[in-house]
Amino acid sequence: MTAARSTREGRDADDFDVEEALALVNGPGPRGAPEPVSGCGTPAEEAGGGDHHAPAPGRGARDDAATEYAPHRATPWPEARVVAERAARSAAARSPVSVPLDGALGLVLAAPLTALTDLPSFDTSAMDGWAVAGPGPWQVRDEGVLAGSAAPERLTDGEAVRIATGARVPRDATAVLRSEHGRTDDKGRLHARPAPGHGTAGTPGTPDVAHGQDIRPRGQECRSGDRLLPLGTLVTPAVLGLAAAAGYDTLTVLPRPRVEVLVLGDELLTEGLPREGLIRDALGPMLPSWLRALGAEVVAVRRLGDDAGALRTAVTATRADLVVTTGGTASGPVDHVHPILRGLGAELLVDGVKVRPGHPMLLARVPGGRLLVGLPGNPLAAVSGLLTLAEPLLRVLAGRTAPEPFAVPCGEAVQGHPHDTRLVPVSLREDRAVPLHYNGPAMLRGIAASDALAVVPPGGARAGRELELIDLPWTSGGIDGWPG
Repeated sequence: MTAARSTREGRDADDFDVEEALALVNGPGPRGAPEPVSGCGTPAEEAGGGDHHAPAPGRGARDDAATEYAPHRATPWPEARVVAERAARSAAARSPVSVPLDGALGLVLAAPLTALTDLPSFDTSAMDGWAVAGPGPWQVRDEGVLAGSAAPERLTDGEAVRIATGARVPRDATAVLRSEHGRTDDKGRLHARPAPGHGTAGTPGTPDVAHGQDIRPRGQECRSGDRLLPLGTLVTPAVLGLAAAAGYDTLTVLPRPRVEVLVLGDELLTEGLPREGLIRDALGPMLPSWLRALGAEVVAVRRLGDDAGALRTAVTATRADLVVTTGGTASGPVDHVHPILRGLGAELLVDGVKVRPGHPMLLARVPGGRLLVGLPGNPLAAVSGLLTLAEPLLRVLAGRTAPEPFAVPCGEAVQGHPHDTRLVPVSLREDRAVPLHYNGPAMLRGIAASDALAVVPPGGARAGRELELIDLPWTSGGIDGWPG
């Protein structure tokens, strides 16, 4: 038993030292060895979830010992995601809307897509060539048939007419002969070229042309009234094409969940370099695009500073389906989220999650049924909260199905938290997940270069162990094209 562990066992959990937690996670390590992957933040960052946009004077990191060992409050990471889904399902029903095709991408069908016409709606040439009637050779008419032209004159046996791909096939045509499969002689007669092995050198041969060859018959793809796609289908570019072909100008869909972002913190700058204890706001520029990529309509981004009255007014006055706050979820002198929620009589569904970074995130239902996700202020901790609570909420509100989980072996050992899940930025190299440096709660450098977040169980993972991965919008493409 190590000295650190024996000392720990002699104390209450609330007295557990942050430095000791870091030692347990990272191990002592040889002197001069490279910095371990999980040790890129400060000790307070590594052991705690962080509740700041970045370390700043006047908003010191709270002692995580008070929350790390509070099992009556913190929710296990997988359970927190389930709670978020359940909260979204119990939210007030959202009425379907009719939107033009060019506004439907990324939404979900609120009604089955049924064909409004036969597809194709008339017999159509599948190739450039000649429409022919009966056996050849055929006498070719002077005029041709182009796509979009009115109904052509019918053909009689022994006749042919030039035809373009997509053009309406004349009545009584028996086949379409492709341009490369036919030739005309000096008398204007059309002959089918023999297939390899047919005929003899110098003779044209008379190969058969199959009845219906290269004709797309009316209703080949569907008949009017056929169900093409079920309710709940995600509208992709291909779905838009099918809907247009089937006669639709608008689609009945579930609207995007409306989200309002409230950026908290007096220490935040919106431009220029950090100075005099002030830091740049990273979440205000990052979250709206990320939320749009998750399917939301961001109706407002408000910078409220550390004004409790402004926060209360914003939460009570919003008409959004979901409010997302940044920072202020801890218990410091200017952390107003919890007091405001208590004062409003909100129901705390999640009050802390056993995940690093991002431990002090929360989910609440405020009077009137609207939902609020409180994100930690540290940038990577906020991303953790976004993907833990906001993503499941928005997915269910938008009517989308959960992505299929997938796992990839880790390329090297990944150090874990002693008790909590860790979300670690990774890059994918040769079907292996390789942990990235700069993964402290206040850091974005690692996730900006990553392909996914790996879900690392308590205690860590050995090299080769399969880890669940969470896709990121810029690697999965988002639901409406990245950037949102």
